[in-house]
Amino acid sequence: MNFAIVRFIVGWVLEFEAAFLLLPAAVGAIYGEPRATLAFLGTALLCLIFGFFLKGKRPKQTDLYTREGFASVALSWLVMSIFGAFPFLFTGEIPGFIDALFETSSGFTTTGASILSDVEALSHASLFWRSFTHWIGGMGVFVFIMAILPLMGGGTTMNLMRAESPGPSVGKLVPRVKDTAKILYEIYIGLTIIGAIVYCLCGLSLFDSLTTIFGTVGTGGFGTYNDSVGSFSPLVQNMITLFMILSGINYTAYFCLLRRQFKDAISIEEVRWYLFIILGSVGIITWNIHKMYPSLSETVRHASFQVGSIITTTGFSSTDFDTWPQLSKTILVLLMFMGACAGSTGGGIKVSRIIILIKNIRRELSVMIHPRMIKKIRLDGHTLSDETLRSTNVFIAVYFIIMLASVLVIGIDNFDFTTNFTAVLATLNNIGPGLEMVGPTQNFAIFSPFSKCVLIFDMLAGRLELFPMLILLMPSCWKKY
Repeated sequence: MNFAIVRFIVGWVLEFEAAFLLLPAAVGAIYGEPRATLAFLGTALLCLIFGFFLKGKRPKQTDLYTREGFASVALSWLVMSIFGAFPFLFTGEIPGFIDALFETSSGFTTTGASILSDVEALSHASLFWRSFTHWIGGMGVFVFIMAILPLMGGGTTMNLMRAESPGPSVGKLVPRVKDTAKILYEIYIGLTIIGAIVYCLCGLSLFDSLTTIFGTVGTGGFGTYNDSVGSFSPLVQNMITLFMILSGINYTAYFCLLRRQFKDAISIEEVRWYLFIILGSVGIITWNIHKMYPSLSETVRHASFQVGSIITTTGFSSTDFDTWPQLSKTILVLLMFMGACAGSTGGGIKVSRIIILIKNIRRELSVMIHPRMIKKIRLDGHTLSDETLRSTNVFIAVYFIIMLASVLVIGIDNFDFTTNFTAVLATLNNIGPGLEMVGPTQNFAIFSPFSKCVLIFDMLAGRLELFPMLILLMPSCWKKY
């Protein structure tokens, strides 16, 4: 392990977090909240000081291999969550450190699971910070940093992007990693600006528009009201549904559209299946819940909203879907597993992995019938390598091991199985609400500090595609070269 480069990278992340913290401090000043303003300024100063000392001198050896890349990303997200929790402690709005860490980790990982029962009691600065952490974590802090400046020379920064970006494989849209990061953030910022303008035109205040679009494009889900977005007008809810679904699409499709490569954008198999699954789920749920609402338009609106919210792992709620019939809730649980497209800001297993898994099963069945058959698995016209197939299978196996182990461990709190299972499912897939005692009208405050730590690990592991967090637990990771 090259400890110097890991320390250097974590230092850079803390300095960038110091800059991010200035925005909620400004919001606190605008709304006349001196205590909150000082809390965020003080935390920014702490991040700056610790970042400065950690960064120190530029390491002589700047090669960044997979081990350093994954460890740097996992440690940075953990440290970033710890420091991001301090403002809640300084203001006294969340007095317990574990609770504050849970809230901040949920924000950065775009989970949206909360321990707060009265969100509206928070200051404007804290509400802004909760939502802004979604936006920071949505595309990824390292993608942002690489878009601004190169951390080190050469192409080794690809290992940082691999550790942070969602999906079974990460490729470069253009030859240089720095240019790829810039393109991703240009698309991300573009969606954010357009969405904020649309929300304002639909009647939301500037503050509500910004906090809501941060959670939408970041597929986070922290709301600024106790009923999430239930009090928003039907028009606003429909616009949120649209932008949630757009944010769950593989950003490669947007890159192709910007390059006027319309045929390539349409030919992305994962996007086609993603949209088909959404349409099918909305149709079935609409049929299943139509008696619960007075009109077809309202039924379709709530069905579309919740399907879009769950499959993109955003976690907003327009209604209490925990009261829906079992068929509809089962569909939502399945969508929790699936998640959005790879290369988007959404969480979950990802549609592309599901497609690869199904194709792999079909191939194995065909080989059983015809042992001499040589059948390649193709996606978007490209033959998938054995490494991609192997990594997909390993990911699925590790995913279920972590999920089942987490359900077993938090069982010590003695809550019902549905509550425990969907709590783990909601945190590991970065969704937010689950069912029963962690449903859309409830929160995660019921869990013990130990169980909350397990769920925090699940949130971080889910956002970082499992392996970076697991690598931190391996003793061999910390051996010097």
